Amino acid sequence: MAEAQSKGTGRGGRAAQLAHTGLRHGWTTGACATAASTAAYTALLSGEFPDPVTITLPKGQTPSFALAVEEWSADRAGAMAGVVKDAGDDPDVTHGALVRATVRALPAGSGVVFKAGPGVGTVTRPGLPLEVGEPAINPVPRQMMREHLTAVATRHGAVAADVEVEISVDHGEEIARSTWNPRLGILGGLSILGTTGIVVPYSCSAWIDSIRRGVDVARAAGRRHVAGCTGSTSEKVAVALHHLPEDALLDMGDFAGAVLKYIRRHPVDRLTICGGFAKLSKLAAGHLDLHSARSQVDKGFLAELARAGGAGEELAGAVAEANTGLAALRLCEAAGVPLGDLVAATARDEALAVLRGAPVAVDVICIDRAGMVVGRTAPRGPGTP
Repeated sequence: MAEAQSKGTGRGGRAAQLAHTGLRHGWTTGACATAASTAAYTALLSGEFPDPVTITLPKGQTPSFALAVEEWSADRAGAMAGVVKDAGDDPDVTHGALVRATVRALPAGSGVVFKAGPGVGTVTRPGLPLEVGEPAINPVPRQMMREHLTAVATRHGAVAADVEVEISVDHGEEIARSTWNPRLGILGGLSILGTTGIVVPYSCSAWIDSIRRGVDVARAAGRRHVAGCTGSTSEKVAVALHHLPEDALLDMGDFAGAVLKYIRRHPVDRLTICGGFAKLSKLAAGHLDLHSARSQVDKGFLAELARAGGAGEELAGAVAEANTGLAALRLCEAAGVPLGDLVAATARDEALAVLRGAPVAVDVICIDRAGMVVGRTAPRGPGTP
């Protein structure tokens, strides 16, 4: 059995961009499950595990995966193969996880039946792209596995792939606790994910996808009011002020734009945006990505807001020269200038501009590092005063 490694070939475009940055791309759990199930089914039909096993991704790349484990069932009616997930240089919590596929023959006409093994979750709430009760193996990985298993069947003279495919992930239930799965109603483990099969380092695509699924779950549960929060402290504040249930809370993080653009297409009655003063000052200044590497606190902008709130030139100058956004806030608080409320109101207006008339009322809550509210607005949107 070969050492668990994976290699792939890109064809310009993304591969060239990654080569330029020096960052390694990786493979999704869906790609790993496809490789493992292909190897297991090949063994079931041929008597031998292919190692490495090569698959074709949706955009044509053909990575090869070494098998970390291979095993027959006692009656040799089933075969199991496992692949270690390599997320490349992306800080993915599933990096290094062992993704296993156990394939068992079913009666003719059964087709491919998916089953959640240990460490793979089960859908328990509506609103996701899978029915309640289904294993959390997303549509694209399912399609990839069906296509590869059908190809294996054809190569070995079978009419069709009539098999049960059980996907499991070692320690998946433990790993899943640090993902959004419990909040989305995916219980018992991880999801098998991926639309291209490739993990792009620091693309944050998984986070943004979880935001979208969070909106979908909230809407399916009939939630009319949701909150996009930048972190756990702001989430606690939003819950305390609005008594929102868990499935109405969106892990917005730095991705204000992702929340607003998705809710623009999939509206709810009310959106509360709650976060740290400095981060929301970036939204007020027109930034939709609030990460410190991609947007900065503009203290000149804060000085202009302070002037609009009644600050004199001396105070405005001090705000412009403050070391941090929070320091600027404290200067204004001491002088009775409501900079927190001004930032909240301006951030609300920026959010409404992104929503482009969608029937959503928006309010904004700014907090400090201790979780104290330092700025707040009333909701505003179509149909509100």
